Amino acid sequence: MSGVETKVPPNFIRSIVAEDVKSGKNGGKVLTRFPPEPNGYLHIGHAKSICLNFGLAAEFGGLCNFRFDDTNPGKEEMEYVDSIMRDVRWLGFDWEDRLYHASDYFERLYDWAVELIEAGKAYVDSLSADQIRQYRGTLTEPGRQSPYRNRTVPENLELFKRMRAGEFADGEHVLRAKIDMGSPNLNLRDPVMYRIRHLPHWRTGDKWCIYPMYDYAHGQSDALEGITHSICTLEYEDHRALYDWFLDNLEVPSRPRQYEFARLNLAYTVMSKRKLLQLVSERFVAGWDDPRMPTLAGMRRRGYPPEAIRNFCERIGVGKRDSLVDHGLLEYSVREVLNLKARRVMAVLRPLRVVIENYPEGQVEQLEAINNPEDPSAGVRSVPFSKVIHIERDDFMENPPKQFYRLAPGREVRLRYAYFIKCVDVVKDEKGEVSELRCVYDPATRGGDSPDGRKVKATLHWVCAANAVRAEVRLYDTLLNRPDASSEENGQTFKDFINPGSLEVISEARLEPALAGAPAGATYQFERLGYFCVDPDSTAEKMVFNRTVGLRDTWAKVAKAEGIVKKS
Repeated sequence: MSGVETKVPPNFIRSIVAEDVKSGKNGGKVLTRFPPEPNGYLHIGHAKSICLNFGLAAEFGGLCNFRFDDTNPGKEEMEYVDSIMRDVRWLGFDWEDRLYHASDYFERLYDWAVELIEAGKAYVDSLSADQIRQYRGTLTEPGRQSPYRNRTVPENLELFKRMRAGEFADGEHVLRAKIDMGSPNLNLRDPVMYRIRHLPHWRTGDKWCIYPMYDYAHGQSDALEGITHSICTLEYEDHRALYDWFLDNLEVPSRPRQYEFARLNLAYTVMSKRKLLQLVSERFVAGWDDPRMPTLAGMRRRGYPPEAIRNFCERIGVGKRDSLVDHGLLEYSVREVLNLKARRVMAVLRPLRVVIENYPEGQVEQLEAINNPEDPSAGVRSVPFSKVIHIERDDFMENPPKQFYRLAPGREVRLRYAYFIKCVDVVKDEKGEVSELRCVYDPATRGGDSPDGRKVKATLHWVCAANAVRAEVRLYDTLLNRPDASSEENGQTFKDFINPGSLEVISEARLEPALAGAPAGATYQFERLGYFCVDPDSTAEKMVFNRTVGLRDTWAKVAKAEGIVKKS
């Protein structure tokens, strides 16, 4: 990103790939893959994997495949498929013609399963799911062999064939690998390879009623595609032995290697698809793209630029130990991008009417305002000014404390791009609340400076009342009020920590007229207030804005002090 140098943390996987390329392993080729399951929307944790897999391939002159691991039709939907593809493209990556599905390989996976049965390395088990769990043992106790483990090869082949033919009910049988029920690694205790599910598949229809487990389909799919570096999150570290066992016991066309890195855990939210689905289905949020959600769809709707998410993923690095990332670092990455690209405008969220008594009645003048001081090429715009304006209600106090420097009775302030004004009277409603201010202006201070050199201590933003655009503004806070709510203890779940103040809707905001008809997704800096994005709910009759992020950035000092980012 122009003007910014990012200090990149060490990346052990990058080092592995670099060494493999240098040594000529895999013929010097690099082929990675991003393998989402189409059972929910992508979240920012997936963004870390996307950036890593596509980024490594690009860095070392390789390619990255995009493969849907679609082995569980009971939880998969086309809505999720479409959203995943949309999000990957939005993030800035392209798989070109390399779109694959685990379901592409169902027939080959079935044939390999038959080969394992014929080799005496797989068997049909008739225990129930609960019984299989009981027989599996624990971390301190070995598992017990199923009474069906020693079925003959012909019997297993016949049962497996009948499973495929649909002769059995769901759960009546499974196919298990015959490995080692006494292994200290629970994943090697005769894992299930196939289960019966009489469900149509979104790609294969009713062709199959048995579906492979992820642990079985994963490695062989990688091998069929010629993947060189199969990069997974850390929870699959104990599964690597199983990944290797299947590859070692089948005649696969290539031999991929699995590597694991720590998943992204972001403070004040949850990263589990199951929990995110609960938030949506139980209506704690408005949908998968609710701007409070950690989904890429939610972040896009909130106005997060894709390059900010890429920068964030690069900054947090790739490690081997799980950690909780400060939400402030993500917001810092968003501000960093928007500060350079977002157009500045003026908006008043909680308007207070101001009448400038000595300003000519009926006159409207156009004042020049800078669109972005960080980008001179953005130019200037005209902002109307007249006798009646709106300012923020918080910018006035009738009886201000000593450290309050904004508008008060008898006090003079500067209006951004406009004039000095002084409050000379306060109008109140029947409840005794301030409803209007009466002020006077100094015509000699046009543009915001005084020719006699007098100083004021505050500059306020404002909007011309006659030309203001009415808008609804949604202010978002963190979804949870506890940094880490992933553990469920003492009878509490993450839902007990949902932040009741995560959304505030302001219905009567006033915006400068330049924002009328702004397209959905357009992002602006509301001066002194923060960055805001046009929501898709906006119509010609009613503009709707989401607050993307505030202006305050305490994390920037930390980042600069630690050398994480520095201005060039």
